[in-house]
Amino acid sequence: MEYYTFSANDGTTLAFQSSTPLTPSPSPVNDSIVLFLHGFSGSSAYFARNFPALSERSWVLGLDTRGHGRSSHSKGGYHVARLASDLRDFLLHIYSLNPGKKYKITAVGQSIGAAILWTYTELFGDAEFTSFVFVDQAPLQDRDLRFEWDEKKAHRGCYDEESMLAAQAAWVERPEETYVALVDECLGYRYQPSSQDRDRSPEERQQDEEYFTSISRVCDGRWLARLLADHTRYDHREACELITKPTLVMAGRRSGCFSLEGMREVVERVKNGRGVNMESKAQMSVFESGHWLFWEEPERFNQEILEWVRRWE
Repeated sequence: MEYYTFSANDGTTLAFQSSTPLTPSPSPVNDSIVLFLHGFSGSSAYFARNFPALSERSWVLGLDTRGHGRSSHSKGGYHVARLASDLRDFLLHIYSLNPGKKYKITAVGQSIGAAILWTYTELFGDAEFTSFVFVDQAPLQDRDLRFEWDEKKAHRGCYDEESMLAAQAAWVERPEETYVALVDECLGYRYQPSSQDRDRSPEERQQDEEYFTSISRVCDGRWLARLLADHTRYDHREACELITKPTLVMAGRRSGCFSLEGMREVVERVKNGRGVNMESKAQMSVFESGHWLFWEEPERFNQEILEWVRRWE
């Protein structure tokens, strides 16, 4: 994987990783693209354990969203809709590298990456994509008791004004502590240890912590805090009903972020939306790990992505 950059429509420089060299022009192994969108305070480096296996048969791309990773940290743009607009600019850039070429794109959105894809669909439709994979994200983080969206479906720790303000303060005032808390929340073996986790060495635990905290540390806490407010309140339930392409939801049974019930809502919304015959094209896969299931169970994750891509090519 190599890093490249492009400019969003407001001039912000955004970075991405590509498994195919882009100079003088990309020559992927076929017309299949697997596009990764990472989670909050992350980067495309999240998927280091997934890129090699998937790039054997597809052109793999990983975008560092605005304010994350190697992308520019603009003063504004702390909205999911802005990140969706950046994704549109990214797709236009990819197509500009090989004018006239058509690709079959499987978009894999993890956490806020899924929210970006739902917002993209709401704003621009889903015609550019062949299929979707949404990884461990419910369509609404806040509780909404008017519409039967309570603690069983909302985010476990950031779900109303009070908890959101507390989370904002943590990212701004206690960043180092918050980076570690994020790891504790997102790795299933730390959030909800099982008997099998006793075999994990202290070295492995420390390496995982250092890896993910180093990624979060690149971000600006105040900017993240403003993005968090937008992300937490954003209701994507109706947007999920606009999806017309095959949809796979991957959920972590030991996720510190969402319950299986909350994530199952995505599948049900897609099935009951406007797509044709979506009953057989929307499904859910449950992993025994946490929010970062792509890291904890990479072999299974990679295999299921490969099978999903083949199924809808």
